[in-house]
Amino acid sequence: MSTPAPNIPRPAVLSLSINSKSALFAAYMPFISNGGLFIPTNKTYGLGDEVFMLLQLMDDPAKLPVKGKVVWMSPPNAQGNRTQGVGVQFTQDESGATVRAKIEQVLGAHIGSNRPTHTI
Repeated sequence: MSTPAPNIPRPAVLSLSINSKSALFAAYMPFISNGGLFIPTNKTYGLGDEVFMLLQLMDDPAKLPVKGKVVWMSPPNAQGNRTQGVGVQFTQDESGATVRAKIEQVLGAHIGSNRPTHTI
């Protein structure tokens, strides 16, 4: 007889394709430790929820796997007509560091810009 597996929730899987520098700039959150992305979604998440992302950047056909946790939420009808979604902080591991480096390489000098983003 086998014992049932414990009821451990699996992280949600989010697939995200960012096709332009302006969209990446609007979604990237460099002010969060380890970096992160704002992901537009109407699914409900709680702070601290773990997520697994498959991220495709620009013309690169590779999907970058990265784990993270929800650290920001913009609810429906948020003040200032903000897009509904969640901010996901990258984990402090190799996949998080790789994705952060790739994003910062693509954005280059744009990171310091004061253009509006989804979060600030």
